[in-house]
Amino acid sequence: MQATAAEFFKLPIEEKKKYAMASDDIQGYGQAYVVSEQQNLNWGDLIYLQIFPSRYRKMSYWPTIPEFKETIEDYSSAVNKVAVQLLPNISVILGLDKDGLHGLHQEIMQGIRMNYYPKCCKTDLVLGVSPHSDQTTITILLQDDDEVGLQIHHQTGWVPVKPVPNTLVVNVGDVLEVWSNGRYRSIEHRAVTYEKKERMSFATFIVPDQEVELEPLDQMMDRHYGPRMYKKIKYGDFVRHSLARKLAGKTHTEFLKIET
Repeated sequence: MQATAAEFFKLPIEEKKKYAMASDDIQGYGQAYVVSEQQNLNWGDLIYLQIFPSRYRKMSYWPTIPEFKETIEDYSSAVNKVAVQLLPNISVILGLDKDGLHGLHQEIMQGIRMNYYPKCCKTDLVLGVSPHSDQTTITILLQDDDEVGLQIHHQTGWVPVKPVPNTLVVNVGDVLEVWSNGRYRSIEHRAVTYEKKERMSFATFIVPDQEVELEPLDQMMDRHYGPRMYKKIKYGDFVRHSLARKLAGKTHTEFLKIET
């Protein structure tokens, strides 16, 4: 996976632009969450592809370099097996039966974002990815084994997530925060850059169908867990709201909350 993605990111910029995402799409090469020409962009290259269900793939965005399609499918199928093992356990934790989360998704959607962070001589001025939380149920991340690029926000500071070779990092996303009525908070995180080292990472997003209506589960609202904290909203509407904003921590999740 790493070697194949490296071949794509090494292509000349004009070649990569052949796969540029359209202004009304999130698939393809380029940066999303761009809302102004005056906005400072992140220091990184990325390409996002929808993987499952396969009918949502837009193959015009898939680079035609050797073995790219086969590698993406092999890696994504393996990560999907991890997700299929995780979701039943999270279901039980939430008080559902083991197939509960699968049913709430209606159809589990899976996409992958491949990130490349070049060397940067002014690391104090830019970030690889600005602070944000993911609009997902869970995100499964493959980090670079050599450098600490991922940081999570905890209390008043940023905590580095030291890579452990041959492991995956699993982040809680905004969808799980809503379903759990805030019991499980989506992780605010960012990616940093390095002056003498380039990095790559691979984020797999597990999300529900766009027509799914998000709202707290009944068992997550009682005298123990507290009153209802989030309103009902279609997942697709939430995503469109988030994409219309620049990355700014968890400010996009305020849209989900009931004012008190």
